[in-house]
Parts: sequence; C-alpha cells; structure tokens
Amino acid sequence: MNAYILSTFRFEVAWGGTKIGFSEVSGMNFETDVVEYQHGAMPESVPMKSPGKPKYSDITLKRGIFKNDNEAYVWFNSIKTNENARRDITITLLDQNQEPVMVWEVRKAWVSKLESASLNAASSDAAIETMTVVNEGYSQRMV
Repeated sequence: MNAYILSTFRFEVAWGGTKIGFSEVSGMNFETDVVEYQHGAMPESVPMKSPGKPKYSDITLKRGIFKNDNEAYVWFNSIKTNENARRDITITLLDQNQEPVMVWEVRKAWVSKLESASLNAASSDAAIETMTVVNEGYSQRMV
C-alpha cells in the first residue's frame, strides 16, 4: 500500500459549461444542526443532543477570464428568470497520475455572486473571476 497525502492542485470541475479549468475551489463545508431536548423527569440537567438538519455552505469557484467567454455571466443572469438554470456540479480530486480519488457531487447549484477581476495597471497577474455558488447539498465519496 502506497500511502501519501494528496496534493490540492490536481482537480477537475464539471459544471455543465465550457471546458475551462478552475484555478481554485473553496468553501466545501458541511455540518449538521444540533437538536437539544430536555424534559422535566430527566435525572440530570444536561439535555440530550441529536443530529438535526444538514447545512451545506456556499462554494467559491475561481477561474481565468478568456476572450469571448461570458458564460459565467450568462449563467448568473439566467437564474433570475429560469428555475431550470440550476446545474449539478462535479468536483474531482485527482492523484499524481490524474486518476480520480475523491468526488463531490453538488446538487442544484446556481451563481449567487459573480465577482469580476480586479484591474491594476501596475500588475501582470492573470484576470480571475470569482463565482459564489449556492446549492441544495452535496455528497462526498472516495473513488
């Protein structure tokens, strides 16, 4: 068995759009609400705790801006008038051989915020746009 920690720089994002890579994916956090219950006949004054509803955070996607590519903006605008504009997104972590190791399946995602590149005449950095994507949950699985 070859055990090693995976690097974070090998990944793919399938978002139902143009085949342009993303430079960063962040914010894939999930947690469960805690439901507390206590009744008067409990011998201890400590409430029972049970898992409640799951919560899935917004996901941030960053990618380079390319000439003649306005797809993120079109997607952002389409959700205002079209409920069917939501997309499932698949985020895949790859190993050193570009083989899938872990997959996140994001359900019914849509862009809630689109941030264009910061422009700076004193910089030669790449123009990067940032999308905040809300969703109705996601799952994580090892491949």
